[in-house]
Amino acid sequence: MNYNIAVLPGDGIGPEIIEQAKKAITAVGKKFNHTFIFNHALVGAVAIDKTGSPFPTETYDLCSSSDAVLFGAIGDPKYDNNPAAKVRPEQGLLAMRKELGLYANVRPVATFSSLIDKSPLKKEIVQGVDILMIRELTGGIYFGKPQGRSEDGNTAYDSCAYSRFEIERIVKLACEYAMKRSKKVTVVDKANVLATSRLWRETAVNIAKDFKDITMDFMFVDNAAMQLIQFPKKFDVIVTENMFGDILSDEASVLTGSLGLLPSASIGLSTSVFEPIHGSYPQAAGKNIANPLGTILSASMMCDLAFNLKKEAGVIRNAVEKSIEADYVTVDLNRSDPKSTSQVGDWIADCILSI
Repeated sequence: MNYNIAVLPGDGIGPEIIEQAKKAITAVGKKFNHTFIFNHALVGAVAIDKTGSPFPTETYDLCSSSDAVLFGAIGDPKYDNNPAAKVRPEQGLLAMRKELGLYANVRPVATFSSLIDKSPLKKEIVQGVDILMIRELTGGIYFGKPQGRSEDGNTAYDSCAYSRFEIERIVKLACEYAMKRSKKVTVVDKANVLATSRLWRETAVNIAKDFKDITMDFMFVDNAAMQLIQFPKKFDVIVTENMFGDILSDEASVLTGSLGLLPSASIGLSTSVFEPIHGSYPQAAGKNIANPLGTILSASMMCDLAFNLKKEAGVIRNAVEKSIEADYVTVDLNRSDPKSTSQVGDWIADCILSI
């Protein structure tokens, strides 16, 4: 079977970590007799430098015609440190989400038993944590209109808008995932203050009627932020709007002990994008020290969700777990005897072939 993958390495450490995921995918292809075809395109700062656009038309065309998209990271200090820049790498990410219809970001947050001591929280709090974070991606304050500043520059404003359709779509997806797990959905909002959150709550209650086996509860975002740290094991599936999901999913990522461990999938109308949750980490770019495990696990999610290759996805996850158990990891997880990014990628590819 042939699978066409659009590869968008992006900025910073993106190219280095993407190469390791490609090694894992190629090893799976050899082991299970699949052909994975990689086609590369520009996105982010490198795309601005070469084309003037953070998400060029050529990149969109490749993504929309591919079976899945493997994405690295976006961001560059020369744009971060220039508030006057009219075009920014992050605009490429927002454009990709909007133009490809990527309406749901799915982030599994699960702890590895061999890394429990790396978590900043006590062992008894994080042992056994298994959360699925589902964030709405195409609505909310990030896309709200109007947006801007007053003529004198002293006042700025953003607006947050959601339609019932957007909320129904994401809450239904959360319930479908929950049916395959522990059948519990927590809807996070700020319904005591925000009109959009009241629509979220009203709509979610109606959706729950179609999922009789689901237990649905509601939590204000400030309380959810606290509960994630105090009692993370109480959560199964969390679904929320764009900005709340952005913040809470990054907060949840620290439970595992390293930001470099977590994968994600952005589910689209025609194709889906798979990427690690961390940023471009420009300080490490080119040093061969970045943790590639989140990107490799994103490749596992791609095999599972985009290609329905369940066994292949499991083999990749198993190889990642074995690398962690063997302490064959990068410096963020092993300071006394760290391995390089490429060494970890090679080890996992060999492990996949030997499992």
